[in-house]
Amino acid sequence: MKNVLHILLFLIALQTDAQISDFKSIDFKKADLNALECDIKSLDNLPKLVEQLTLNLTTDVERFRAIYMWVSTNIANDYSLYNKNMYNRRRFKDKAQKLESWNKRFNKTLFNTLTEDKKTICTGYAYIIRELAKVANLDCRIVNGYGKVSTTIDQLDTPNHSWNVVKLNGKWYFCDATWASGIPDPETNFFTFNFNSGYFLTDPKLFAISHYPIDKKWLLLEDTDYSFEEFTESPLIYNNAYKHLQVHILPEKMHNIILKNQKIVFDYVLKSSLSANDVHFLIDDGFGSLKTKPTSISIKEQQLTLEHIFERTGFYDVHLYIKDDLISTYTFKVKSKI
Repeated sequence: MKNVLHILLFLIALQTDAQISDFKSIDFKKADLNALECDIKSLDNLPKLVEQLTLNLTTDVERFRAIYMWVSTNIANDYSLYNKNMYNRRRFKDKAQKLESWNKRFNKTLFNTLTEDKKTICTGYAYIIRELAKVANLDCRIVNGYGKVSTTIDQLDTPNHSWNVVKLNGKWYFCDATWASGIPDPETNFFTFNFNSGYFLTDPKLFAISHYPIDKKWLLLEDTDYSFEEFTESPLIYNNAYKHLQVHILPEKMHNIILKNQKIVFDYVLKSSLSANDVHFLIDDGFGSLKTKPTSISIKEQQLTLEHIFERTGFYDVHLYIKDDLISTYTFKVKSKI
């Protein structure tokens, strides 16, 4: 068991080493080990749980990391519960009394499922992160808003996601334990733990592509004019993007109309340098998918810039891969003239 834990710690260290720029001097191995070796497996006594998780940790960021790691590796995502909640919230969205009644019943169900079965949805993850952080004297808030998990985000008429912000050294940082914990199968509802460290203290510019808060102050962006429309038009990025990217720069939109032979630029800031052999597109032209190298690839330290030219008119789905990981999706309608 010890060997498995230390292998996991090594893989986690590879993920976290280059991404949390404000905490480069912090080694999270001790915090992660506290979380992974914690012998308390229930939520019956939060002070005792926090005491064990934060034992011998000297900084707030390490204490929060241990809490976050424990939640992300011990609480399962209940996709069927999420679907049931979203169905009824849409069903009662124009019936205030029925919606209030549903929310009260659901919150009780959600709390019982979290404490008894250690299963929950995003609101439960955000709640338990906040409560554990509060016990550790950390300022942590729940943020409600929209999470982009498909190309139909613009069809949402009600918020569908929750996450956290935490204040460390006087500055607010993002985290999303729901998406970090693993992936539920939408067909079987079977959940597999698969910790993704990229959702811990994520760069706001990357976070904003897939998260939009109801209260815009929690965008944490210098550009406070970033709108919900811009959010819905932005590219679709996947879970693995958070492992490899620090910032997504270009293209700014998912759906693009361009001219034949026009040069298209894809620009990213990486968490660690890559080889050109690690990068490829999977391009679907409606007749099949073809693994394709960009027209040009430039990697300078942690800056990845790709250029591509479409030589024929048509409609193309373009999927970016780094190694075997699907990173992002874009569409291009290529015309002979606009």
